[in-house]
Amino acid sequence: MVKLSHTLFALPFAGISFILAYLQSSLEIADLIRIGLLIVICMVSARSAAMGFNRYVDAEIDERNPRTEKREIPSGKISKLSALLFIGLSAFIFIFSSFFINKLAFLLSFPALFVLFLYSLTKRFTLFCHLVLGLAISLAPLGAWIAMTESIDTIPVLFSLGLLFHISAFDILYAIQDSDFDSKEGLHSIPSRLGEKNSRIIAVILHVLSLIGFSFAGRFADLGILYYLVLSIIAFLVFYEHRLSWNHRSKELPPRFYQINSWISVVLFFAILIDKWSEFLIKLSSGISFK
Repeated sequence: MVKLSHTLFALPFAGISFILAYLQSSLEIADLIRIGLLIVICMVSARSAAMGFNRYVDAEIDERNPRTEKREIPSGKISKLSALLFIGLSAFIFIFSSFFINKLAFLLSFPALFVLFLYSLTKRFTLFCHLVLGLAISLAPLGAWIAMTESIDTIPVLFSLGLLFHISAFDILYAIQDSDFDSKEGLHSIPSRLGEKNSRIIAVILHVLSLIGFSFAGRFADLGILYYLVLSIIAFLVFYEHRLSWNHRSKELPPRFYQINSWISVVLFFAILIDKWSEFLIKLSSGISFK
């Protein structure tokens, strides 16, 4: 029901904040390791709770959709009670783990979980559901920064904005394959309400805004030329994502379409890691020497 591999959509962005925030923090090595592990636990548990909730509330809709009728709950592989228990346990692990990070992370875990759950309901009343999904996933870099520094800064906000626009564009392209079904069911989405052509134009605009957001984030984080070279590679991957969507507009999207998002986030993470590697090692080694 929940593919842990899809956590790669956002986990590398949490890793980006982890690296950049550490370079600005005074954390000791033990705290760095502890918070790093807690960030991973929070990311996996929050996404699991959100994805489980999405599958739970959409079970009847999925059952009527030929593309999703074989999902675990509609097909009877997982009972609704089991799904509820899974959602509750995942949400508890997320909130419980945030408690051991810092006070701000714990207090914000409740509204964060609300946003994660809200997305699953928005398709019933607004075509801006794609932006809500983008908002939910874009909490990753901001949340990781708060975990590391117990503060909010321009750098994670810009990365979050870039991720918000990117995921929103991806979800619009994804929703095109269900536009006829959504219209029939009275569900709201940009493709079902505005049509395929307008949806593709909006997705392009959002992806351009995403690249602009990532560019400004790199400037504020004082990243080097390698980061911007990688952004050009990401622009190509985004183009490839749009091309795949266009080529498969009359049938179900291939696995490559979903994998591209993971490639984009992983490539961006390693670009920043390499760019800041020497600085990261110097700070890390000085912390070990100090201990």
